[in-house]
Amino acid sequence: MSDAWDMPSKPGAGIRPRCVLDTDTYNEIDDQFALAYLVRSSDRVETEAIYAAPFVNSRAATAAEGMERSYEEIERLLGRLDSSDLAHARGATAFLSETGKPAASQAATDLIERAMSATHSDRLVVIGIGALTNIASALLLEPEITERIAIVWLGGHHPSWPDQREFNLTGDVRATQVVFDSGAPLYVVPALGVASHLLTCREELAAHLDMGSPLASFLYERFAEYGSDGVWAKEIWDISAVAWLVLPDAVKSYAQATPRVAGDGSYIIDPRRPPCRFAYQLDRNEIFRDLFGRLA
Repeated sequence: MSDAWDMPSKPGAGIRPRCVLDTDTYNEIDDQFALAYLVRSSDRVETEAIYAAPFVNSRAATAAEGMERSYEEIERLLGRLDSSDLAHARGATAFLSETGKPAASQAATDLIERAMSATHSDRLVVIGIGALTNIASALLLEPEITERIAIVWLGGHHPSWPDQREFNLTGDVRATQVVFDSGAPLYVVPALGVASHLLTCREELAAHLDMGSPLASFLYERFAEYGSDGVWAKEIWDISAVAWLVLPDAVKSYAQATPRVAGDGSYIIDPRRPPCRFAYQLDRNEIFRDLFGRLA
């Protein structure tokens, strides 16, 4: 368990750390950009696998449907990235908060296998940009991976925020509790006030993406169909978690005691807890400059 308050500000060790991505890819349109950003950053990270996370909203009536739609979207993206051979796996078909027990899945099994080949000093970085169901399940099924992984998660808000009503956190509160209680090094990007600064618009995308490429046109179409007419911009929340690994100098963070997560998803501050890191500032321009350069 990490217990040093000088917890490294950069997730992952070495020049090109190993990582996996856990994503509810069909939930909206930011996961697609994050997945493409990560795969196109092979000079900075070694991406080993992509996992489909469950979600429920207007695009999926059940966790199982959300996971399956995410898996299909992952395959569509990998095809356009010329990376169809990159390992990818289906995740849980139910949330921990629904079952009260770990949700066995291909994703959880694969994560455990990859984590067990890592070490305490060279951890596998697990990037989560959805509900933490798959990651929490892996931790419950094999607690030893706590000493072999570091987790970067986009979810919740700052502990001082008036509430924690945020999609990824409240999607599976029990899974959030498991991860926050695990003792694995944890890097959190709050949604409102931090990731929410990563706004872009159709005009900016059209100016900086090569619309002749299958990938860029796909991302642009996904973005455009989500929006409305007139003055409109959209948060590309999920690239923040990828940027913390790919472009760590663009993410400012501080260490604090890992909050306890109450049953309603709210944070309880306990100074006796081991540290985690919360991002508090992102270099929006540098992150988008890097993203557009890699997508081009």
